[in-house]
Amino acid sequence: MTVNLPLVVVLGLIALGAMKFLGVRPWLVVVIALFGFYLSDTFIAPAIDTGTRTGVDIVNDQYN
Repeated sequence: MTVNLPLVVVLGLIALGAMKFLGVRPWLVVVIALFGFYLSDTFIAPAIDTGTRTGVDIVNDQYN
């Protein structure tokens, strides 16, 4: 069974869980999200993209 969820929904659920169960403050979640958007516009973005895709491929191969 394949489930397709937008990445924003998954990250939102993780952020909600972190706020509820780990006591992470909402302003910290906002700061981390903004830092991610700023980081995506730098020269490091291709390396982050490649690393993320490789990680997803490893997880997908492990469960197939």
